[in-house]
Parts: sequence; C-alpha cells; structure tokens
Amino acid sequence: MKKYILLLFTFFVCCSSFAQEQNRPKVGLVLSGGGAKGFAHIGVLKVLEEAGVKIDYIGGTSMGSVIGGLYATGYNAAQIDSIFQSTNFNELITDFIPRSSKNFYEKRNDELYALVLPFNKFKVGIPEALSKGMYNFNLLSSVTRSVRYQRDFLQLPTPFLCIGTDIETGKQVIFNKGNLAQAIIASSAFPSLFSPVQIDGKLIVDGGVTNNYPIDEVKMLGADIIIGVDVQDDLLKRISLKDATKILVQINNLHTIEKMKENIKKTDIYIKPDIRDFGVISFDKGKEIIKKGEEATFAVFEKIKVLGEGANKYEKPKLKLPIDSLQIDKINLGPLTNYTKEYVTSKLRFKPGITIAYEQLIKGINNLNATQNFSAIDYSLDKGNDGKDNLNLNLVENPTQTYLKFGLHYDGLFKSGVLVNLTRKKTLFKNDIASLDIVLGDNFRYNFDYYVENGYNLSLGFKSQFNQFNRNVAAELSGLNLVNLGVTSINMDYSDLTNQLYFQSLFVQKFLLGAGVEYKNLRIKSPTLDNSNQFIEKSDYGSVFGYLKYDSFDDKYFPTKGWSFSSDIQSYLLSSNYTKNFNPFSIAKANFGIAAAVFSHATVKFETEGGFSFGSDSVPYLNFVLGGYGFNTINNFRHFYGYDFLSLAGNSYIKSSLSFDYEIFKKNHLNVTANFANIGDRIFESVDWISIPKYSGYALGYGLETAIGPIEIKHSWSPENSKGYTWFSIGFIF
Repeated sequence: MKKYILLLFTFFVCCSSFAQEQNRPKVGLVLSGGGAKGFAHIGVLKVLEEAGVKIDYIGGTSMGSVIGGLYATGYNAAQIDSIFQSTNFNELITDFIPRSSKNFYEKRNDELYALVLPFNKFKVGIPEALSKGMYNFNLLSSVTRSVRYQRDFLQLPTPFLCIGTDIETGKQVIFNKGNLAQAIIASSAFPSLFSPVQIDGKLIVDGGVTNNYPIDEVKMLGADIIIGVDVQDDLLKRISLKDATKILVQINNLHTIEKMKENIKKTDIYIKPDIRDFGVISFDKGKEIIKKGEEATFAVFEKIKVLGEGANKYEKPKLKLPIDSLQIDKINLGPLTNYTKEYVTSKLRFKPGITIAYEQLIKGINNLNATQNFSAIDYSLDKGNDGKDNLNLNLVENPTQTYLKFGLHYDGLFKSGVLVNLTRKKTLFKNDIASLDIVLGDNFRYNFDYYVENGYNLSLGFKSQFNQFNRNVAAELSGLNLVNLGVTSINMDYSDLTNQLYFQSLFVQKFLLGAGVEYKNLRIKSPTLDNSNQFIEKSDYGSVFGYLKYDSFDDKYFPTKGWSFSSDIQSYLLSSNYTKNFNPFSIAKANFGIAAAVFSHATVKFETEGGFSFGSDSVPYLNFVLGGYGFNTINNFRHFYGYDFLSLAGNSYIKSSLSFDYEIFKKNHLNVTANFANIGDRIFESVDWISIPKYSGYALGYGLETAIGPIEIKHSWSPENSKGYTWFSIGFIF
C-alpha cells in the first residue's frame, strides 16, 4: 500500500512540475557579434546560471554564434570559459598549422619566406583573407562532437540559430540546419580576417554585416521574453580610427547602429557591458572582458532573478563529453579534378575500418591543409553502420597555381641577401611543384626544386643549387700545405654548383627515406696566391647518396619540444680530378637533437652529431668544417660557437651542444649555449674522439621572432681562443 501511495505522490509532483514548466514564459537569449568583446557573453551566462534562469532559445551572430552555439550544445558557462581560456587566439587568427603536419618540403617552404603572394597572368594578387579559418573549424568540430550527427539546430539541447551574410546578394542567411561547426564559422567569418565560407552554393561572411542582433528570429522560435546582450561598438570618433580593423568595424556599424536602436526597444532585458576600452581583437584581455559581462548582468539582476524564482529555478549541468574515439566506417570524398582518393587518404594517414582519436582526425585535416592545395576544407561526421562514423570530406581545389615569395637574410658568411621565389604547382603533373629561388645581394645564389609527390609511394625530385662566398677559411679546407708560411687560414673565393636527382618515400609514416645521384662542380681560388693560376680546385664530382630523416620539433629556430634525427651516406665515385689526387671515397654522418620544456617558457635543447670519411683519402674541400653561426650549412659546413666562420676542418668530427632558452616575454628569447667538439683526420681510428674535447665554445644570445624570421645576436667565446666573436643573423636562413 505504501508503495502505491509513493508512486501516486511522485506522479502528482511530476504533473505539478510539468504544469509549472508549461506555464513558465519561454526565455530567448540574443547574443550580438563583436569579436573579442564577445567574451562578455560568457560573463552574462555565468550570472544567468547563478540566477537559475533556463534559456529556451538562443540566437547569435559572429562571436555571439560561437558562444551561443556552445551553450546550445550543452556546455555550461564555466565549461565555455575553460575552452576559451585554453585556446591560443594568436594561432586561431593566423590559422596555425602544426609543424608536425607538414612534410619536409612544406617545412622548408614555411621557414624560408616572409611574404607569399598569388601570381597569375603576370599580375601579383593579395590573399582573400589572413586566415582560412581551419584552426577555428577544427576546434569547433572537436568541442561540438557530442552533437556531431545533429543536422537540425532546433533539436539541440537548446534550440539555436545563427546569422550569416551572403556576400554576393548582401542578404542575411539564417542557419538553423546543417553542420553546426560550419554554420558557426560562417557566421563569424569577419571580412579580411577570415575567408568566406561556401554553404549550399552561397558565399557567406560574418552575419554582423546584415544582422548583428537577431531578436526577431529568436522571437519567431517562440520566445516570450528576450534577454539581449549587446557587445557591438558605438560609432568611433576619428581620433580612434587608427587601424584597418577599427575602420572595417566602423563601416559595418554605420548601417547597423540605427537598427540596433529599434532592437533595444524590443528587448525585455537589455544588457550592455562597458567594454569601450577593448577592441574586436583584444583576445588577450579575455578575463577582463568576461568580468565586464558579469558586472553588466548584475546591474539588471533584480529583473533576471524573477525568471529563476521558486520551482522554476534551473541548474544547468555540465556537459559530459563522449569518449574521444571515432570508428571510421567510410570516407566519402567529394569530386576532385587533380587529386585522387589515394592522395587524400595518404595525407589523412588513416583509412576506413580503423578506430582513431578525434585528435588524429584533426591531424589528418591539418596534413591536407598544409599542402596548400585546397582553398577550402569542409568535413562532417554522419552515423554509419553499427554506431560507426562516416567521414564526409569536401575539398575545394586551390585555383591559384603560381606564387611569388620573398625573404630577407643577413649573416657573416654569405652577407646580405634578398630572396625572390617563383613557385608553380601542376607544371607537368597533377601533384608536382616547381620552385626557383634567386638570392640577390653580396653573393648571387640560386636554388631550383622540382618535386613530384606520390604520398606513400615513391616520390621523385630534382634539385639544382648554386652558392658562393669569399672568406678566410681554415687552411685544412684548402688542401694546401701552408705550414711553412706560418698561416692557419687563407682567403678563398668559394663556389659550389650541385645538381641532384632523387627519390624518396615515407617509412613507417614518419621517417623520410631517400636516395639519389649527384653532380657537383667546385671552384675554389685564392687571390692571395702568388702565381698566375689562382685556382685551388675546379673539379666535377659524381656521387650517389642515401638518407633517413625525422623531425618532430614544434619550431625550427626556438623549439620547445620534439626531436630530430638525420643520417646520410654519400659515395664520391667520379671526378674530373683537377688536383690529380682523387680516389673514390665515402662520407657518412648523423645528427640527433631533442628539446624539452623544463618549466614555463624555458627550454633545454641537446644536440649531438658526427661524421667521418672512409675508403681512400677524402677531398679536403668536402671535409667537415666548423665555426660561426647563422649561415646556411651547405655541404659539410657546421655551426660552432667560440670560433670564427669555417675555422676548424677535418675528415671526421664529433660535436655536442647544450642550449638553454628562456622566453623572457612573448617572442623574445634569451639563450646560452655550450658546445664541444673533436675534429681532425681519421679521429675514429683511435680513442682520441672520446677523450676530453679539444675544442669548446660558449655563446650568450638574444633572439626575436619576427615576420621576416628570427633576428638574433650572439656573442661567443672559447677558452682556447683569445678572441671573442659577435654574430648577427637576420631573417630566415637561406
């Protein structure tokens, strides 16, 4: 009997709660756009939750669509705050692609040029935006994976819509169906900052252009009471219009400010945070802006707490994210003209029928993005067989095939140089790339690359490069006996022309394995020689080579984590033999490095390397040479602190270095390095190479990361050398 009474009581309580819920006025939340100012929405949501207000409908534009979309997905305000606090907005704005997603060619490409411009029909273009928005899309796809199958936004935990703008017609587009992450990205595609997004044949940009406060649209969903949050800028005076971003925002506000005045009258509870001191890109001020949102909401707390009083008081639970695991059933690829499905899956690095982490999906998308072969990448997940996921991948092939690229560098060996590059894709084959670097400055140089990429299959390449410089170098490098003259160095005009034909492939998806043939022409002369023929060397060499490489450093110049390994062997078989001393010989060398963070902003990097020749006597001009810093390490030239450029030479060497780098503030580095080496002829034939290092050096440096590459100054010294050296290196090294 008691059991039935309890059930009856429970039934009446549920009916009473249901009746109260049915009679409760439906609350709609409208969140305007405003870039980083939209962080204030998080503060507003925190106070609404504190008041126990349940939001029944959400409409947002731009940043309002981002935060509103996450809230509609099921996140509470604290979780959204946590997501934003852990987001790197510098990487988001620049559409950062992790270095690990790039192949060796792409790494070199991104670490050489300061400016890249489209080039078509002898006309230089400009990019359509600073960012394609892929970083943002990947982030939103990941955090909304709990609703990845939902295509009707009105069926989300909280019904939701957002606004975009058709850039061709100037009309607003209401998104309440489709891929949630894509809709949010389109709604927040601020012109010039993010590329337009193509959805259903329409080209969409930021919804704030047409409707930055979708109050009418939220009312049409069934909202009885509207809480509106306005983070839109007021019109600025000329004294404040000092940058392009503010001018673009001002232009947009010119025709929306009057509409906003009408919308305020329709809003039941209007919240206007005081964020005049912040800009649309003040992402580094997130915590302060959130606080402003809280303050503005507490100012109307008496109005909002009524909506959460009594039995209607609502506590929003935390969203429980699903297991970070995807079982890929199928990969559905849209039509492509120039690339095959095999090429795409080779970049994704996973195939149907396997289980992957969501992070692995994002890595695969980043791999595709890093190729620069696709101007847009859109993906979504549908429910497949037996609860598995179907990956739908739509790629828009990049119509730009030709680029002009520029770089700038200075170092103490090659001196000043301006780099001009012409790159063209699909020159002969669908998946090839041709690149010509011309260096103009104190020493003319060039580098030509032609590469046909075939994914996991063998890829083919051809490289031709020419380098030259004039410098006092170690006497051992000249191959001349200068002991009787009492000199340890000689001034040389050095030029090197090298052509290589090679093939390579990925080994176990990580290591680059390759081999090829090489033709080299060396010309070395010294104006200090007291004879009519100043040439020391002008021979041609034919050789074969093989190599194995791996590189997971997160940054080439200032790595904080990762490791690298490279090894190669080269056999010189033929020579025109200008010196009459050539016999076939081989050179083997290897390098290992590892970097790790020891505490916040501090990194330790350890490197060790070595090499030796075997067979007949090596050619002195191709031996290992140590000394200096900041130059392009062609042939067997190596950096070494404490000694001047190209000061120590021998046909075998071993070297180790330990560096400590501290980022004193953003992109500014202080570092100290110690390096030690043994170098000479055939040092590995005795135990001398493991003895106390004969050569040592130390360096104290400062580095600044800039758009043209690192700017570094290093002062180095050695206890064996009475003279210290200060070196400057400006820009990416080439």
